[in-house]
Amino acid sequence: MIQHHTMLQSLTMMKFLMMMMDTQTNQDWRYTEDRMKLRAGCLNILLNKYGGVRIEEAPYSTQDIYECVDTWISQGNKTSHGISAYFNAYFNRG
Repeated sequence: MIQHHTMLQSLTMMKFLMMMMDTQTNQDWRYTEDRMKLRAGCLNILLNKYGGVRIEEAPYSTQDIYECVDTWISQGNKTSHGISAYFNAYFNRG
């Protein structure tokens, strides 16, 4: 069950990343190859930490997780250090 959940998260993450790449130009610094790798790493951190609960019972949604990562990247952060604290401060309404 956990392995299936992790695979589903990975597929969801890849779909999200591909969608983001398709909708942006190569000239937007938020969608460079390095930033997309950082997005994937940030998503991985948050989904592993917060995605394993019964999301319908959590004080946050899957959309909150994705929006947190997008905001994190758009603010110019260059590492994933601090993403969990940022999520808790601004997106986790629990």
